[in-house]
Amino acid sequence: MQETGTRAAGMQARGARARVLDGLREAIIRGEHQPGALLSEGTLAETYGTSRTPIREALQQLQTEGLVEVVPRVGSFVREPSRRELGELFQLKAVLEGLGVQLLAQRGRVAEVDLLRDNLAESERAVADGDVERYAQLVHDFHGLVIQGADNSRLAEHYQMLMNQLAYHRVVMNTLRHPGRLGASLHEHHEVFKRIVDKDAFGAEQAMRDHVRCSEREAMTHREQPAPE
Repeated sequence: MQETGTRAAGMQARGARARVLDGLREAIIRGEHQPGALLSEGTLAETYGTSRTPIREALQQLQTEGLVEVVPRVGSFVREPSRRELGELFQLKAVLEGLGVQLLAQRGRVAEVDLLRDNLAESERAVADGDVERYAQLVHDFHGLVIQGADNSRLAEHYQMLMNQLAYHRVVMNTLRHPGRLGASLHEHHEVFKRIVDKDAFGAEQAMRDHVRCSEREAMTHREQPAPE
């Protein structure tokens, strides 16, 4: 009986750790906690309705993933990649998404191609309305569909880790506010899609790499500009 109780307590603890880890990771990626923000263990424990132990363990894991910086005797903070790290992450993104779109184009007419067409139609409406938040979600979905359509589980696994490290949603939200970026991004997605439909695997890879380079340039430009007062 005692062993059963111990096992149940262990499962409950693991459940709390996973819940905090998933929730906090998502909040950082989506920009709910901005770079440099203090992550108070006490406040987070209250938010997630748990003790400080799962909070501390989640922060340690997120430090390993590159999203959090833990400063001994000071506190934990949301980490922002350095300019060099950001460039390196975008280089990997170009490689992984280039491979993904190449594999998808080779597969021909699969369900993800129709979903990408629907995504572009909805993206056009979001751009026409100037709806940055909605378009940012559609950008995330577009790239996710490309990786899903590649049908390569290892690629998907590495891609997800990269996107977490990059905090991609936060990057996209920042860059899409640049003048003209909404329309330019949509045009680049159309270029990628056109080559997928044509089953032009190498053309699709090149179009995706060009798109990622444009995104990187926008992200770097943003970092050079001072934050508005």
